[in-house]
Amino acid sequence: MSLSLDAPAQDAPAVADDGVWLECIACGGQFAPFDDVRFTCDDCDGLLEVRYAHPPTFDDFEGEGVWRYAAALPFEEGVSLPEGHTPLHEVPRLKEDVGVDRLRIKHEGMNPTGSFKDRGMTVGVRVAKELGVGRLACASTGNTSAALAAYGARGGMETLVLLPAGKVAAGKVAQASLHDARILEVDGNFDDCLDIVQDLANRGEVYLLNSLNPFRLEGQKTIGFEILEEFRDDYGTFPDRIVLPVGNAGNTSALFKAFRELVAAGAMDPDEVPALTGVQAAGAAPMVEAIENGADEVRRWDEVETRATAIRIGNPVNAPKALPGIRQTGGTAVAVDDEAITEAQRDLAREGVGVEPASAASVAGLRKLRERGVVDADEDVVCLTTGHLLKDPDAAYEAGGDPEPVANSTDAVLEHIGAE
Repeated sequence: MSLSLDAPAQDAPAVADDGVWLECIACGGQFAPFDDVRFTCDDCDGLLEVRYAHPPTFDDFEGEGVWRYAAALPFEEGVSLPEGHTPLHEVPRLKEDVGVDRLRIKHEGMNPTGSFKDRGMTVGVRVAKELGVGRLACASTGNTSAALAAYGARGGMETLVLLPAGKVAAGKVAQASLHDARILEVDGNFDDCLDIVQDLANRGEVYLLNSLNPFRLEGQKTIGFEILEEFRDDYGTFPDRIVLPVGNAGNTSALFKAFRELVAAGAMDPDEVPALTGVQAAGAAPMVEAIENGADEVRRWDEVETRATAIRIGNPVNAPKALPGIRQTGGTAVAVDDEAITEAQRDLAREGVGVEPASAASVAGLRKLRERGVVDADEDVVCLTTGHLLKDPDAAYEAGGDPEPVANSTDAVLEHIGAE
């Protein structure tokens, strides 16, 4: 199966293990999935995808959570907390304000460690056990480190995380620390951390569990399966568009892969696939730049800045998978400023949905595209929110209202609230 939306299923090559293999998206090289540790193609260093001889249909899914979708994953079960089965919230006031036919919020902050990264780790750590590696590692803006630390701890494995010094929200550092990860703060940005972790992995010192690892995206693609099933169960149809924040572009790539597999299995028609629409912060928007310029590659931004720390990334490693996903589904990408992100965070909170700033980028992007007329009023839209409000408590405090001092008596309280 190529990166084409309508590509047919492939026959299993000789290197496949029970119908599962790795394939390079650049040169087509094929590799056994569990014989050796590899993150990129041996021949051209291109990105790898996990491929299956028998892509699943909706009828193949049973159970709950990520492992409901075992028919679309390399194993029947993983190192689990458990994860998945996150809510698809209704937000009626926000829907009316934005002006679309239907709007739902897929809140991945309700996973065990508070972000979508748990979906990837339940699969990735299971693969690490299969490969017999000793030390897990990642570079992180925070959520990856929290998830890896928790799942590494669950699996009884040593965990190392590299963070950009002073650039990671306190809630995320606390999680990684409490789950007993070894934390190294690097004098650089996320992309510098990832460069180092990749080098460590190439030297055989660690098993990399950033989204460069193709098995991690297998867990994340279950977000797409859940959205389709939940939306169909409620409305009898699939959403027209899925809007999601973009950092390393792993989720964009993963959802596109989920849709390609369903199309290959005959479970969806290509014209039923939702338009994948990426949103980045204006201070870290290399994917948007590539989409707007019609470029086949992303230009690395060495200087990035945004209060949405989870997407403060200047070199999205999954861009070669994500750009075709956006274009082939009829989607687009848009950049939003930090003020718009904060306002969207407040709007979601008024509906009772608490998210960290990067998560709110999806709603901010939808609003901007709606104002531009790119998104039509009759569309059914799902916005993906990727992390819980308490991931970044400082940002939540700054976005919220200030406490009001009042004297120590009931009469003083009544007088104060009555004065308003």
